Amino acid sequence: MSQTMGWQALMRAGLHGLGLAPDVFWSLTPAELRVMLGDAGADAPLLNDGLAALMAAYPDNAGEGTI
Repeated sequence: MSQTMGWQALMRAGLHGLGLAPDVFWSLTPAELRVMLGDAGADAPLLNDGLAALMAAYPDNAGEGTI
């Protein structure tokens, strides 16, 4: 599946909505732009509780099928 970026809308939001200079806009990563546009929770970091839950659900099985 191919996704396209709505560059016109993103540029309008960054340059006009946020008041960013063009060089600042183009130096941002997509994640940084999402945070600035208010979508900070979309890719929240994995914290200790989340990591503990993943480790409990998928424990390492040392020596079983590892190289």
